[in-house]
Amino acid sequence: MGAVRRTARQHGCVIDAQLDALARLAGEGAVVALSGAGLSTESGIPDYRGPSGVARRHTPMTYQTFVGDPLARRRYWARSHLGWRQIARAEPNVGHRAVAALEASGVLDGIVTQNVDGLHQAGGARSVIELHGNLDRIVCLACGEGTPRDRHDDRLRVANPGFDAEILAVNPDGDVDLDDSALDGFLPVDCTTCLGGVLKPDVVFFGEAVPVDRVRDSYALVEGARLLLVLGSSLTVMSGRRFVLRAAKLGIPVAIVNQGETRGDAYADLRVDAPLGVVLPQLAARITALPVASSR
Repeated sequence: MGAVRRTARQHGCVIDAQLDALARLAGEGAVVALSGAGLSTESGIPDYRGPSGVARRHTPMTYQTFVGDPLARRRYWARSHLGWRQIARAEPNVGHRAVAALEASGVLDGIVTQNVDGLHQAGGARSVIELHGNLDRIVCLACGEGTPRDRHDDRLRVANPGFDAEILAVNPDGDVDLDDSALDGFLPVDCTTCLGGVLKPDVVFFGEAVPVDRVRDSYALVEGARLLLVLGSSLTVMSGRRFVLRAAKLGIPVAIVNQGETRGDAYADLRVDAPLGVVLPQLAARITALPVASSR
């Protein structure tokens, strides 16, 4: 037992030292955050690959399948209809609020998020680039008309009265796992503007390209940074990792806070392996006592 306590204390000392180093780096200002699903786990939204990730029972929906297979699209909307309720009920956690506090203090210039849950904004952040979109918007693939998700949800409820299947698991991208038998008879709805256009959440599906303007704006934000701070991302996919590679190429320091290894660790000047709900509030508290540089 004594050895366990000593190990815990030693681990705590290591984290404190890393936090002090991170506070010194970030306290100079001009920080850009790149956030991933790990930041939202404490809000009840599981991540893809981290400690709280859930094993998927189905293959993630691809853009090609969604637009080309009406049956697959119906199944997606049934799962997403119930999954949206889980996302809509989620509240920003202390990590989101700490990030917003860093922005409000002038330390953080902006956030590039891979998340589609809108929790950064709900937590008070203002300068957010939603790289993969947001689940609270619906777009018609035929005419481009946008619709708020709550209005679309109302239409699905009317078209499917009493639909309330048992949820087997919640997925990070806003859908859920259901028994196949529960999907029978579910009716998706089409666009009411162009009368029949296929509706899709305004998020980037697997196999779909991130809009060019978002990538351009994200690169510009990162290239103007003094520090790139990665929060809760395994950096497994190139969509987020490319910004770490660009920062490293330009000599911009990279700090990573994530539970578990990431594919960007080789480029990190500082690495903190600890829960974001612990690290970020402490980081914000440390930085408030540090002067913020006015320019790079």
